[in-house]
Amino acid sequence: MAWLVVRLAISVSLLYTASAVFEDQVGKFDWRQQFIGKVRFALFDTHSQASKKLLVATDKNVFASLNSRTGDLFWRHVDKIGPEGHIDALLMYGQDAVVVTGNGRLLRSWETTVGGLKWETVLDTGRLFMLFCVNIRINWCIKLTVSTFDHSFQAAALVGVQDFVKYVAVLKKSAISLHDLSSGSQIWVENLPDSDTVQYQTIYSGGNGLVFVFGVVPNSHIVIVEYKIEDGEIMRKKSVEAAWMSSLESSCTVISSGILLCVDQITQSLYTLQLQSAEQTEIRQIHLQTLDLEVASGFQPVLTSTQPNPAQPPLSEFFLQLSPDHHILLQLKDGLIAPLRDFNPSYLAAFATSGERTVAAVMSPKNDTACSINLFSADTGRRHLDTTIIYHMDPNGGKPNRLYVHAFLKKDDSVGYRVMVQTEDLTLTFLQQPGRVVWVREEALADVVTMEMVDLPFTGTQAELEGEFGKKADGLLPMVLKRLSSQFILLQAWLAHLWKLFYDARKPRSSVKNEVTIDTLSRDEFNLQKMMVMVTASGKLFGIDSKSGTILWKQYLENIQPDSVFKLIVQRTTAHFPHPPQCTLLIKNKDTGLGNLYVFNPIFGKKSQISVPALPRPVLQTLLLPVIDQDYAKVLLLIDDQYKVTAFPSTKNVLQQLQDTASSIFFYLVDSSQGKLSGFRLRKDLSTELIWEVVIPTEVQKIVAIKGKRANEHVHSQGRVMGDRSVLYKYLNPNLLAVITESTDTHQERSFVGIFLIDGVTGRIVHEAVQRKARGPVHFVHSENWMVYVYWNSKFRRNEFSVLELFEGAELYNSTVFSSLDRPHPPQVLQQSYIFPAPISTLEATLTEKGITSRHLLVGLPSGNILSLPKMFLDPRRPEVVSEQSREENLIPYAPEMPIREEWFINYNQTVSRIRGIHTAPSGLESTCLVVAYGLDIYQTRVFPSKQFDVLKDDYDYVLISSVLFGLFFATMISKRLAEVKLLNRAWR
Repeated sequence: MAWLVVRLAISVSLLYTASAVFEDQVGKFDWRQQFIGKVRFALFDTHSQASKKLLVATDKNVFASLNSRTGDLFWRHVDKIGPEGHIDALLMYGQDAVVVTGNGRLLRSWETTVGGLKWETVLDTGRLFMLFCVNIRINWCIKLTVSTFDHSFQAAALVGVQDFVKYVAVLKKSAISLHDLSSGSQIWVENLPDSDTVQYQTIYSGGNGLVFVFGVVPNSHIVIVEYKIEDGEIMRKKSVEAAWMSSLESSCTVISSGILLCVDQITQSLYTLQLQSAEQTEIRQIHLQTLDLEVASGFQPVLTSTQPNPAQPPLSEFFLQLSPDHHILLQLKDGLIAPLRDFNPSYLAAFATSGERTVAAVMSPKNDTACSINLFSADTGRRHLDTTIIYHMDPNGGKPNRLYVHAFLKKDDSVGYRVMVQTEDLTLTFLQQPGRVVWVREEALADVVTMEMVDLPFTGTQAELEGEFGKKADGLLPMVLKRLSSQFILLQAWLAHLWKLFYDARKPRSSVKNEVTIDTLSRDEFNLQKMMVMVTASGKLFGIDSKSGTILWKQYLENIQPDSVFKLIVQRTTAHFPHPPQCTLLIKNKDTGLGNLYVFNPIFGKKSQISVPALPRPVLQTLLLPVIDQDYAKVLLLIDDQYKVTAFPSTKNVLQQLQDTASSIFFYLVDSSQGKLSGFRLRKDLSTELIWEVVIPTEVQKIVAIKGKRANEHVHSQGRVMGDRSVLYKYLNPNLLAVITESTDTHQERSFVGIFLIDGVTGRIVHEAVQRKARGPVHFVHSENWMVYVYWNSKFRRNEFSVLELFEGAELYNSTVFSSLDRPHPPQVLQQSYIFPAPISTLEATLTEKGITSRHLLVGLPSGNILSLPKMFLDPRRPEVVSEQSREENLIPYAPEMPIREEWFINYNQTVSRIRGIHTAPSGLESTCLVVAYGLDIYQTRVFPSKQFDVLKDDYDYVLISSVLFGLFFATMISKRLAEVKLLNRAWR
């Protein structure tokens, strides 16, 4: 009976907290943008003239098909993170796309129309023959063939025979294998000769029934091995002296009817070798000086050739890049190399083929802000008329570094083309003649490092109205006139808004455009629309409208070190009109390796003209103080590796305030390599003083994470009302630090996860706990008086939640102000653990303006879903046995398994691939929390942990309520009139 009561209580609680998105709400206040990352391979589908498919493989281990007309995704496959899912090569023939992944571990074939997997093959590099003798006396032995695996991919190529492509060859460090293109079955696999000394790097087939493998012994000789396609037999092997050669990958290519072409920067020469010639045993040298060419000093020249059909030899024409902005088109004819056209200056060059015609596209600078792309015949170097595309470079973006060309035949049999340009800041721009931008994709957003949400400013009229309260009184009459004029302007704006709504209501919904621009940005009534400031790993900053996902501004920082740690701080919000908002980004200079400050306006993206201090030493810690300067900007404190302090801004007023408040400014530094956590205090002379130190032995455990509480977090209630009407007061220490450690011993029986709660002012360890037989990764949230962390239980092989809550007890020691220096009693700590039936990628808590709304935990799952888990399920006071007091407090009975309801997924089917972080921000409504999840995709939505108790619902029937009110009003007036007539008639009687 008791078990039935417990199940009933759990069911009722689940029904109470369940929430879902209705069909008509999809996309109303949420949006998702999908990305692919930096493009490494890109191939246009030339199987059909009308095909729109563009196949790409990226550094994020993503293989996708883009619509070349719109830039949208047709389909996308996201492989595993790390080397296991790394895409090594992408080949395409007809409607088949062959992909090598995992450093040569898997060979896959995809159907390009719908993205379906046709076949998959695990690549083994060779055969190892092993002889087992069962009985020596009777000489009974068994010969076994064991496949060996070597994940060291070098190259892959399509192999054709008699004008048909039938095979795909894969070259690894020590073996070569041939596979059937239609089924993936292995035709043969052979070990490479002398693979322990020879570095085999490239592969080639020209449709003549042979496969050539090229290797090099650095600074010695080149090795060429010929394999027969039918059975993998070695037809010929030869070595050619090449003392100048160190690598084949970028220095050599194959042109014409099987001629190996190499270039060397030191000797300033080209080298040619006939592959199928038995007589030529020495490589032929051609000095670049004889062609009036010279490689730029310190530049490694690059050769680019093209083989339109894998079943036929490559073309005789090739590009030679002599410097970063110099290309030349050359041709090999009758054994002689001759230049066809010199492109100086030129940024990029690429070949493209349509039918039987091969063209060359070259991007050259036109001026400081634009480039011109022109088309040339590959065999003559003659320029095609009316083929110029003007590419306008973004002044806030990077320079172009990759060019992909799609050539096609027009109705008049002339060659047309489209191009896709990738820049340093990972922007993909698709253009067509005469330079029209078809679409743009900002792939830097696939790797967001940090972000903030900034309130939008008021409109001009709102700011004028707000500004009246900050000005000195001019007298009664001027103030009244100013107020009337402001109200009249607001009335005009309101009437214009009503007219726009009426005008748009008469149009079809598809034709109504609500474009968001910086000029039209303003704060809405409930502050639900904000500016999302995102910082990416490539060093590009974005300002995105949170309501629509529109990119309003972007800025690329060229001088920063990519993939470094960024710190984004909001120093001044939009609340201090007429002062603009101000954000500061701490970056690392790629030349000096030192920190720099980049100050900008988060609403418009413009760099601030404020002078920033120089940082001659590496920065260890940043601290945003509640001290403000005369322009209402908070002071940023930077501590370097010599424990010296730099303040920004550093005006006399700020320095004086710092001296006055120095005794109350504390900070901490972490040295995870030595397991040291140090606390410092600021002196009046702005020097630092070490006041405490906690050392965690690194031979036992290591510090993996440390986190304090969010500065903008508000706590509404100081205690919890118990079932007996008493109050259990929370331990609200704003200086509390949560330190997570992991054991250095990874053995299942000896591994553990540790948690330390340390006071950041005194260094006192408030609480410590250890989870035995556990390991990371650990995700945790530290808020108010509680902390939730997730770890992997290696004994039971499952994920577990553990929750800590700290209380002062039934009496509050100091109800006015908290002091870490005056804490005579340690807090009461309650803890419980739960089983979570899914792995976790990230963890965050909801945040509201006043902290009244119930808290939810936002759990990012590897599946891409985001779970909104009520904090009430992670209450350490959940009783095992239900009592009257627990019922009075609405405590859920304890159950070790944490439930997952599909209604709790806030992103329904809008999954976020590889979710790395969740950012929450309060809105103007206490019931609403703004949520942004970022990873490979970006998803923005709103959550309502306690339902929408402060606004009317979307399905509120205004017409019905208005009709009832008007009906009651008229009924009251009529009844009143009838009553008066009745009383008058009664008086006459």
